[in-house]
Amino acid sequence: MEELYRQYVQIVYRFLVSACRDPGLAEDLTQETFLRAWESLERFDHSCRISTWLCQIAKHVLYQHWEKYGRERPAEPDLQIPAPEDTESQALRRVELAEVLEAFWALGPDMRQVVSLRAMEGLAYKEIGRIMGKSENWARVTYFRAKEILAREAHHEDF
Repeated sequence: MEELYRQYVQIVYRFLVSACRDPGLAEDLTQETFLRAWESLERFDHSCRISTWLCQIAKHVLYQHWEKYGRERPAEPDLQIPAPEDTESQALRRVELAEVLEAFWALGPDMRQVVSLRAMEGLAYKEIGRIMGKSENWARVTYFRAKEILAREAHHEDF
């Protein structure tokens, strides 16, 4: 289980951060996810990747947390990036990054999760669909729409 934890902890953590936007809560829920995975390891039937199975557990842990404690929206992230010595190109890149991040956080929770799982974790659409409890096609369309929104909001054609 230790090896499983080391190998997949970042995937589960990033999935939860993208869903709840609270790094502290995501950390706690990541620990709970692995505890539940350990308790139900014998029920894992290998019909999907372990990362998909763990993210499904994480999603249920998050939903149970929201049922128990309510669903509060965390404060907006601080998008200002300090730069002691900025050149013009560095400043422009930072502004572009801030625009992309702002656009990312403005996406709906499903779109944020799909983008995180696809772009950051490299999961296949089929796995994303399983994690989200939707179809592979839904994952494809959602990712495509999210990319369009991000490109439009951040004023970039090639995202």
